[in-house]
Amino acid sequence: MVENNNLSDKGKRDLALVEKALNGDQLAYGDLMEMYRESIYFMMLKMVRSEDDAEDLTIEAFGKAFNRLHQYSPSYAFSTWLFKIASNNAIDFIRKKRIKVTSMDTAFTNDDGEKVGIDVKSTEKNPEQETMHLEKVGVMREIVKKLKPRYRDLIEKRYFQELSYDEIAQDMGLPLGTVKAQLFRARAFLADMIKHTRDTI
Repeated sequence: MVENNNLSDKGKRDLALVEKALNGDQLAYGDLMEMYRESIYFMMLKMVRSEDDAEDLTIEAFGKAFNRLHQYSPSYAFSTWLFKIASNNAIDFIRKKRIKVTSMDTAFTNDDGEKVGIDVKSTEKNPEQETMHLEKVGVMREIVKKLKPRYRDLIEKRYFQELSYDEIAQDMGLPLGTVKAQLFRARAFLADMIKHTRDTI
C-alpha cells in the first residue's frame, strides 16, 4: 500500500495504522477502533434510534471493515471508507427491520468534514431475493446450532427472537454487563464460523 500525498496528517496516521494491522499488528486494530468507535456509534444511534442496536451495528461495522482491510485504498481517507461501510451496514439493518426513521436523506459528516450520503432504495424483496434471504437464514440457523449452548441461546434470543439486552438479562437471570460481554464473544465465534462457511452463504 502506497502513501497518498493528498491525505491529511490524520489520514496518513490512519494509513500507517492500516499497514501495521495488515502486517499482523493487533494493537493497530485496537488503535483504529479506539479512534473511531465513538463517532461510528453516534452515527449508528442517529440512524436507528436504539442504543442496543447502535452498539451491535458499531461492532459489526468494525468487523466488516477489518475483514476487508486489504481492500482499502489510500486514494481517500480511511475514515471516509469506514463511515461508508458503517452507514451501508446500518441501511441493510434498517431495511430488514423496517424501522421508521426520520431524516434519512441527511448526510453524515465524518471526521474529515466529508459528507457521507445515504440512499435507501425500496425495502421490498422480489421473489428471487426473498428465496435467497430465506436460504441464508436457514444456513445461519444451522451455523448457530454449532455454537456452545450458552452462546447459541444468546444469539437466538438477540437475533431470532429480537429481544433487547434487558429482556435477555431478565430471561436468563444474568447481569446486563454479562449479557453484553457474552454476546460480544458469541458474535466473534459466529463471525469466525461464518467466515469458514462463506462459500455456502
